Amino acid sequence: MEHSVFEQLATARLCIRRFRAGDAEALRRYRNDPEVARFQGWDVPYTLAEAERFIESLASASPGQPGSWFQFAVALPPDQALIGDCALRTLPDDPHQAELGFSFATAFQRQGYASEALRSVLAYAFTILAMHRVFAIVDTRNLPAQRLLERLRFRREGHFVENTWFKGAWSSEFLYAQLESDWRAIPMPAR
Repeated sequence: MEHSVFEQLATARLCIRRFRAGDAEALRRYRNDPEVARFQGWDVPYTLAEAERFIESLASASPGQPGSWFQFAVALPPDQALIGDCALRTLPDDPHQAELGFSFATAFQRQGYASEALRSVLAYAFTILAMHRVFAIVDTRNLPAQRLLERLRFRREGHFVENTWFKGAWSSEFLYAQLESDWRAIPMPAR
């Protein structure tokens, strides 16, 4: 179910909102970090013009739009400083399933921000967008992403061996997923 009126979600420490033009420099900075970009679909260098174009492309996007990615900006109140992003791509042929993605600036990793943001985005996906299943595809070398998904009680459903040509080499991936019923079974404090 598409949700065209999305503006923001709030957690104890974060504001999860639409991207704004003023986010371009922060987006450029963390997308230029080779460690952040290593397992992502963009290359470095990532220019300010690319960041600006990317943000402009999101202006008319809506979460839950079949076949499209929606990027959620993750910011710290009160100044709304961008620290990362989460994304959902509703499948083009099944509006009840979505792929999850995420990236965070190195300075804001290992502080629980990604877990907090993803919990909020998952709650939004399962309650507002009425998703049945949310999944993530993770490079087998990306141990922090695997640990994050496992902390959020995603189930590893598959292992694809050298299934994709990625940044100049064959790469293997894990498929993780969580059903809406799995999410509902997680005790409230874990959300």
